[in-house]
Amino acid sequence: MPSQPLAVIDIGSNSGRVIVVRVTANGHLEILSEARTSLRLMSDIARSGSLTHAAEERTLAALYDFMAVAAGSGARRTVALATAAVREARNGAEFVAGLRRETGLNIRVIDGEEEARLAFSGAVNGLPIEHGLLVDVGGGSLEVAHFRGRRVQNSWTLPLGSLRLTDVFLNSDPPKQSEVTALQNHVALSLSAAGVPQLREGEQVVGTGGTIRNLAKMDRAARTYPIQRLHGYELSRKGLREVVGRLVTRRLSRRAALPGLSADRADSIVGGALVVQTVMEAAGATSLAVSGQGLREGVVYEEFARLMPSAQAVRRASISAIASRFTTWDGDRARRRLRIASALWDVMMQGAAEELRDAFEHAATILDVGRSVDYYRRWDHAAEIVTSADLHGFSHRSIAMTAALIARAGRGRADFDAYSVFFDAADRRAVGRAAVLLALSDEIERRMPRGAAVSVARQDERKVVVLTVPMPHDWAADELTARFQRVFGRQLVLEGERGGPGGIAVGQ
Repeated sequence: MPSQPLAVIDIGSNSGRVIVVRVTANGHLEILSEARTSLRLMSDIARSGSLTHAAEERTLAALYDFMAVAAGSGARRTVALATAAVREARNGAEFVAGLRRETGLNIRVIDGEEEARLAFSGAVNGLPIEHGLLVDVGGGSLEVAHFRGRRVQNSWTLPLGSLRLTDVFLNSDPPKQSEVTALQNHVALSLSAAGVPQLREGEQVVGTGGTIRNLAKMDRAARTYPIQRLHGYELSRKGLREVVGRLVTRRLSRRAALPGLSADRADSIVGGALVVQTVMEAAGATSLAVSGQGLREGVVYEEFARLMPSAQAVRRASISAIASRFTTWDGDRARRRLRIASALWDVMMQGAAEELRDAFEHAATILDVGRSVDYYRRWDHAAEIVTSADLHGFSHRSIAMTAALIARAGRGRADFDAYSVFFDAADRRAVGRAAVLLALSDEIERRMPRGAAVSVARQDERKVVVLTVPMPHDWAADELTARFQRVFGRQLVLEGERGGPGGIAVGQ
């Protein structure tokens, strides 16, 4: 059974947010609703060290709206947290007491260590990354967590937020080079003094928070890119350098119109971008994996699970959760198709990359969802669902591979040009071969009696593959056999068998 809906409110230094979520029986986080508003509390702290009455009014208005969103989505409980700006304000305790009194919410001010841990739990859970640095640039602070095996080893909270550093260093419009250099030097010295490590072999930077997501959107807007979801996007150091170049040379009035940038971040994005750029340079990172999740999702994960699952477990749970939303998806049929597909793979795809097998198995599991849109274009629709759904635990390359497998299996071809950013010639050949096996698995599954078995035997000396299918008659599949011979260079012989149920037999 899924969990009861839970609302999480985050009173941040730059913005306030709420999400309403529930966790499915297999651990997938499903977002029911969300809302965001600009608060800019850190600007008050920078000016006076205290939060003003106007800041309290803005925050109250946001909280009332968030409570309405939570109630409208059926939330049974609300967790409300406040971070750096409230934590640092001289009148922070009084500020929170007033909010509690007016709203009845039990608002908790969390320390930097907990903020970093929650950001890590939310951001890394949904990505296939085992080791590295988690970076969360807020309005008031920078949270960094070093993790190994998907567990935090050390964390740092540093006063290097985008609003804070913009107010301190960037006084010109556009900023002068001397101001930019001073900010970068300050960040680099702060990271070094805190002991934030460089990346080791096998480690990667993961980024979360609104600043990083806006930078990624700007980079993506300047490219031809086939996947619209931001979660899992790879922001290269070169791409970030180009984004920073566009930002620092424009006045605020022109900066706000840049594609991919939220208008309410236009005045603080330069400071945040310079922080991210300096962190990547200091860490020796060539790219940053963007997470669409963060502190709020971390609260949810820690509410319902103490240990972070493996990326593979997250992927499987996510595929199952997405598929089960569609009435045309049948779990029994999906599992049967997967068994057939695995038998074919074991004989025909020996030595293929594990990454491709993982995508192949997910494609075999989820492809029926396309029938909910249109039976005759079910393959195309299933591929589109894969590229746009909130799948967790996948890289964008894995998503593209899964979608391309499904599309090519259905059409006999796929528009690999759309995925050229992910695939080279060897990838295209391997996906083409696996797609034929996926199409064959689907056709067999639709014809086999429930509980029956399929036998696959490869006769190397004759360059023949004999596929014995338990049906009362031989099955002619001219198009599929022609596709099979074209990609594998072997003749496919399909034989009907009147035998009863049994396990999948694989012969060599």
